Amino acid sequence: MTVRLSRRSLLAGAGAALLLPRGSLAAANERLHARAHAMDEGWLTTVAEGDGFGAFALSEGFDAAPRVPSPVRLHGIEASPRGPLAVAVGRRPGRIALVFDRDEGGQVAAFGPAAGRVFSGHGRFTADGALFLTNEIERPSEGPVRTMGRGIVAARDVAGGFQIVAEWPTGGDGPHDLMRSGAALVVANGGIEPNTPEARDAEETGSTISLIDPQSGALRGVGGLPPDLGSLSLRHLARDGRGGTVVAAQDLLKDGVSRPLLFFVAQDGALRPFEAPEAELMALRGYVGSVAFDRSGAYVACATPRGNRVAVWRRDGRYLGAVPLVDGCGLAATREPGRFVATSGYGEVVLIAIAEGQVAIVWRRTGGPRFDNHMVELP
Repeated sequence: MTVRLSRRSLLAGAGAALLLPRGSLAAANERLHARAHAMDEGWLTTVAEGDGFGAFALSEGFDAAPRVPSPVRLHGIEASPRGPLAVAVGRRPGRIALVFDRDEGGQVAAFGPAAGRVFSGHGRFTADGALFLTNEIERPSEGPVRTMGRGIVAARDVAGGFQIVAEWPTGGDGPHDLMRSGAALVVANGGIEPNTPEARDAEETGSTISLIDPQSGALRGVGGLPPDLGSLSLRHLARDGRGGTVVAAQDLLKDGVSRPLLFFVAQDGALRPFEAPEAELMALRGYVGSVAFDRSGAYVACATPRGNRVAVWRRDGRYLGAVPLVDGCGLAATREPGRFVATSGYGEVVLIAIAEGQVAIVWRRTGGPRFDNHMVELP
């Protein structure tokens, strides 16, 4: 995404220090949960606004309204399934996550990663809203070994001020996204991230998919890529609500080779690529910034801000087509099957529809903020 980075300093401290007293968040959450009103339909998204950053709400009519400012660039955003709390996690190497009121706006709390770690940019609430799970990366030691650092899933007690109550290894280095899908917690261990100092002269990322028992944290399965796809970093996840999961990738190499960037994740972690004509794969320019299933689970879309497009497949891997969206990355389902909403760094919001095997933009709105990488549909 084309976003101007702020030079403001991060909030102090690398530990998991909550910026409100321990009891304050629980009381605030109860007050928020007691409200009866909620948006009929909408989304949350991260943005760049003025000289800073923040989170916005997007209404059914695609009106954008600020919810919480941030001194640093945010990445993933997640809405609680219970009440209007939401969390936006700082972009890797993140040192802050902001808790805010998604309905009325305003910061409720903030917390950081555990000591010696950084956030990867994503976190997820559990289905009951009691825990918030963050992917965290141990800081790599100095030296010639290129690694993003060992991954840890930190389970945080929401009512207890987002304090860590359990930790599990992710089974890989450089975890990026995580998501409960079916019986497993799925983690995309990105390994060496493209376009970072660690990636210089590297040709393989060491990326994997881990399937983790959501109760015990035990590793139940691991999926990897074949050697000819070893340059791919597995990054972002989407689920269909019935146990199906897809993962999108970014390519470490810029060698002119077209590689699949979207994979279906089997229940044992094995990865099956989604195919497309070579010209269409090349048009993605080795980079998928976000991925989503539609409401029916029949279609999968991915957005690439480098390729300036949103591409769509059937669930079975059949490629349908793409629509143009300059610097487009934010992507989410709507409540109507066969439709997606996507946003761009130039303030555009588009509604994408699939009908009779064709993909088209059916509605467009301009003049919004500089939308950033991710958006999420409100539950």
